[in-house]
Amino acid sequence: MKNDYKRPNDTAISPLIEHILQVVKLNESEMATMERLWKTKLLEKGDYLLRNGDVCRYDSYVVSGTLKAYYINADNGQEEIIYFAVDDWWASDIYSFSKQQPSIYSIQALENSRLLQISFSSFQQLLEEVPRLEKYFRMMLESYVGKLQQRISYSHVHDAETRYYNFVQQYPLIARRVPQYLIASYLGVSPEFISRIRKKRKSA
Repeated sequence: MKNDYKRPNDTAISPLIEHILQVVKLNESEMATMERLWKTKLLEKGDYLLRNGDVCRYDSYVVSGTLKAYYINADNGQEEIIYFAVDDWWASDIYSFSKQQPSIYSIQALENSRLLQISFSSFQQLLEEVPRLEKYFRMMLESYVGKLQQRISYSHVHDAETRYYNFVQQYPLIARRVPQYLIASYLGVSPEFISRIRKKRKSA
């Protein structure tokens, strides 16, 4: 069986396969396995992909749309944003999915979204049948951890205004599609603070 690079057929799972092909090569048989194990999930704005206390049963790749992951601060009852997920991102609780234990946060659609999902058992089967995908998912995990570490270090080193400008520069699509008050929650500032920064920027 040849392992030459192949282009995916135009199917529902094509966006994910295209994303994977940037990292590893897949032959036609491996692509067929992908198409067999991944399923399409449609969410309307406001729908929940995951709720706090539930087990994350599926790993989800965002084909189109926007979602937020958050938890409720027990001290003040406020929503604390953990991350946003837009096109070509992942929207899952990695720990809950890998350990099949209850999640500590919720994931909700901010707009109508189309996802590709794979169940925990199918994911294990996928890695057995297409072992080269171990590399792809390892790299995705490393990227996630790296961004998490960067966010933590930024929160300690930079002031709020610098964090905001870094966010807009690094995630322009999110900055355009996510409401200002949610970006404020993610950055740990007030919506009024971001309004002042934007007015300052326009007047500069």
